[in-house]
Amino acid sequence: MNFKEYIRVIEDFPQPGISFKDITTLLADGKVYSEVIRELAKRLEGQQIDLIAGPEARGFVIGAPLAVALGVGFVPIRKSGKLPSNTIEADYALEYGKDKLAMHDDAIKPGQKVLIADDLLATGGTIATSINLVKQLGGEVVGAAFLIELQELNGRDRLDGIDVISLVQY
Repeated sequence: MNFKEYIRVIEDFPQPGISFKDITTLLADGKVYSEVIRELAKRLEGQQIDLIAGPEARGFVIGAPLAVALGVGFVPIRKSGKLPSNTIEADYALEYGKDKLAMHDDAIKPGQKVLIADDLLATGGTIATSINLVKQLGGEVVGAAFLIELQELNGRDRLDGIDVISLVQY
């Protein structure tokens, strides 16, 4: 299936020069959304994964159903101040700004094998920060999975040799 056909591209959003890849049109089609999750799960067959971690908010949309499909747990990585218990945090740069990510300090046990999942790999800043948080808790990052990869931004280069799966490339 050509998933790119279901992704709306909006030019100059959220600022001039950005070509925003809007997945809401894909998510609205249940058959296509389900197929995205099935395809990612298929590509991850045979890998040992204990948990999937996904950064807020679109990482939840890809990571949580992927965790269900693989029969593993899901760990939300949230913006600072959004989690109710003790957390660890890390600063990161976005394509158009700065932010801070947080994870519960008991979300991952040392040695657990964690896959990071998100909708889009761009510069790699969010994912590199997510990897850092997982490693701080003693988790082993076994890969990263994305619906979309913006290849021209070279996000893979920031992920320290982590195996990357992406279904759609721009």
